[in-house]
Amino acid sequence: MRSVYLPPWRIDLHRRADVPHLVPDSVLARVVAAALDAGGAPRPASLALTLADDRELAELNGLHMGKQGPTDVLSFPLLPTEAFRARTGCESGMGRAAPDAARFPLPPGARQPLGDVIVSVERAVAQAEAGLGGQTGDVRWTPAEELLLLVTHGTLHVCGWDHAEPADEAAMRALERELLR
Repeated sequence: MRSVYLPPWRIDLHRRADVPHLVPDSVLARVVAAALDAGGAPRPASLALTLADDRELAELNGLHMGKQGPTDVLSFPLLPTEAFRARTGCESGMGRAAPDAARFPLPPGARQPLGDVIVSVERAVAQAEAGLGGQTGDVRWTPAEELLLLVTHGTLHVCGWDHAEPADEAAMRALERELLR
């Protein structure tokens, strides 16, 4: 594990040994930090990012989501949606409370843990190479670009963003596009 500090954030990056190295740690950390800023995360905080393979994501998908097979990204938020800044354009009212709401009590100087994002690098490569990448599943771009989208997407989920309702999906997708520019 490597911790990357981009105040007020700490990104704990875990790369599994057999996973391709598509993007430097510093770039991954900047993408996470930008998504945390945009997602309205309480500060200071930390997030764990794990780069894994299809086997691990399939196991986690079955265990936590009740679904068979691998997925590209899973997010495990530790805070309720209300802990994040309010945003407009979202039907579900994601993040209605102030940024300091619903925080766990922490010792002085400690960072608020926000949760975990686990990405299948294997799935990112496969989706990109098959032209099944991007938000619409029909974008042909590099595996590195697909990985950055999945990291951004997973981080926004930790921040309470969702895409279950059409307005929420439009807002989340627009923010992802903005962050990946």
